[in-house]
Amino acid sequence: MTRFRDDPQANVLGQALAALRKARGLSQAEAGARMGVTSQAWGLYEAGRRPGMFRPDVQRRLTAALDLTPEDLALETARQPASPIPAAERFEEGGRAFSVKGYREPVRRTLQLRDDDLAPWAVSGVVLVYDLSVWPRRDQGCVVETDDGPVIGLYHRGDRDTVILRSPGGDKRVLERGHIGPVGAVVARLEGVDWPQ
Repeated sequence: MTRFRDDPQANVLGQALAALRKARGLSQAEAGARMGVTSQAWGLYEAGRRPGMFRPDVQRRLTAALDLTPEDLALETARQPASPIPAAERFEEGGRAFSVKGYREPVRRTLQLRDDDLAPWAVSGVVLVYDLSVWPRRDQGCVVETDDGPVIGLYHRGDRDTVILRSPGGDKRVLERGHIGPVGAVVARLEGVDWPQ
C-alpha cells in the first residue's frame, strides 16, 4: 500500500473540497458517483491523500461534480484556516530563520500572466495566486520575487546558493540567492477571471 507524506497544502485543498461538497448538500458517495469514482476515492481527495490533486484537469473534474469551477475551489481554499506545521517542517529561507508557533499564516499575493511563456501550464490572462509562506514542491509552480520583478516557473530545486526553476518545455533558469527575495508556491490558477489591471 502506498503511503503519502502529510502535505499541509493538500490538506487545506481537501478541506476546501469537503466544505464545497457539504455546502452543496452532497454526500461523498453522491459526489464520487457524479465524478465516476467511489466514495472512498472521493474521501481520499478530501483527506489530501490522493495523487494529482493539484493538476488542473483533476480539479476541473472534482469541481464539475459539484456544479462548480476550479475558481470556486481556489476561493474556498483561500478561506480555509492555516494548518498546524510540525516542528520538523520549520525552515530557513534566504538566510533568515522563520520561527513558527502553531500555525503559519498565509501570505498570499496575485499575479496575472501577460504572455504564453508558461503554456500549457498557464497562459496569458491566467491569475496566479501564490503563497510566500509555502515553499514549492518539485515541479510545482512558483513565483520568485526579485528586484527586477517576479520570476515565474516550475520549481526544480534549491540549495544554499541557488534556486533553479524550469519552464514547461524543460529549459532551466538558475537564480542566485543573493539576488532574489521571497519564494512562494502557486496555490491556485484562476482562469477566465476579469482581474483589475
